[in-house]
Amino acid sequence: MARATVLLNAALIAAMAGGLANAAPSAEVNARIERILTATPLIDGHNDLPMLIRERFNDDLSKIDVAADTSKLPVPEGKPRFYTDLPRLRAGQVGAQFWSVFVEAALPGPEAVQQTLEQIDIVKRIVAEHPKELAMAYTAADIRRIHREKRIASLIGVEGGHQINNSLGVLRQLYALGARYITLTHSRNTAWADSASEAPKHHGLTPFGRDVIRELNRLGMMVDLSHVSPDVMRQATELSMAPVIYSHSSTRALVDNPRNVPDDMLKLLRANGGIVMVNLVDHFVCTPCMVWEADRLAQRARASFPPYGGLYVGQPERAAAALAEWDAAHPRPKATVADVADHIEHIRDVAGIDHVGIGSDFEGMDAAPEGLEGVDRYPVLFAELIRRGWSDQDLAKFAGENLLRVMAAAETVSAKLKQEPASGATLDAPTKP
Repeated sequence: MARATVLLNAALIAAMAGGLANAAPSAEVNARIERILTATPLIDGHNDLPMLIRERFNDDLSKIDVAADTSKLPVPEGKPRFYTDLPRLRAGQVGAQFWSVFVEAALPGPEAVQQTLEQIDIVKRIVAEHPKELAMAYTAADIRRIHREKRIASLIGVEGGHQINNSLGVLRQLYALGARYITLTHSRNTAWADSASEAPKHHGLTPFGRDVIRELNRLGMMVDLSHVSPDVMRQATELSMAPVIYSHSSTRALVDNPRNVPDDMLKLLRANGGIVMVNLVDHFVCTPCMVWEADRLAQRARASFPPYGGLYVGQPERAAAALAEWDAAHPRPKATVADVADHIEHIRDVAGIDHVGIGSDFEGMDAAPEGLEGVDRYPVLFAELIRRGWSDQDLAKFAGENLLRVMAAAETVSAKLKQEPASGATLDAPTKP
């Protein structure tokens, strides 16, 4: 039996051991998954491993071996285990990975730029240390070539417009370093675009925000609308000459989380040609999980909300004990593989099969759906879609063909626009409408 088939079976058996499958997938299903993912690279739009390496190890790669099982690394109390390493990427038959280079939205601009560069450095150092397994990719053609070489294509996504410090020059240099998408905002509004996580300040894009979209199109860098407000979603989609992406979002019709994509935006996406890459974070795909998350945050603030108050503000031991007591009385609900598949099918039904992919958000989550607790578990999700009647052609589109089409379209638009000079617009002197 081929090594890939053994790994696929192992992943599926592990999921079934958790009670998530009624019967073992047949050999035919396993063979279908392997055949599809051998022909088409499985592309994950978002993984926060560089951020977690910074958080846990202060960028010291000597303290983590991504060629080993990272799930066995010591874990700080209250933190999840690692979801990602090279053996598990192979087991999941991942063909291409966008590594997120994320820094906190509250950082001052120059510090945000520096930390972004350091995150890019982490990605490139990891790739350089594992040349037999990984290779940097900058184009859709690179992804296909690296996949044929049986290596994992590694790409860079910048997860927040704050990381350019309001500078198109910084944006251009991030592209030159390999970044191929930028998320327009993260959890806070920028000076030129509204986030989904704050009250609207600009009611969409400012004139400079529109300059950012135009320069992204000129560069061939994909416009990522995860984390942005509905007004920014709409305006950016209508303005962009290239298809847009949501690198790690799910659907608001199924879970009313502001980070998810409303149906009217899914319909607009069909005309734009873009793609939603479904997020696996439990509170984006499961309503009870979202409610539990909100209730726990409220309980945490009730216990201690410095400097404003709380029952045990200034008493960390009592605050921690109160939260632990609440946790014991309120077990965390579990999202399921079926929940994720429901979001995938909703996007297919509203926007069309050409507009859906996967953007896991592994290493950026506290809890994954039961059965999808690592990058090795993608075959479990494909088995669920096969159970629901998906064709090989549609599975290939979902796996990677849709993203490859979007990326190639961005490159085509760029080839036309690069005849124009780089924009000299600034926040204080944007291009006139």
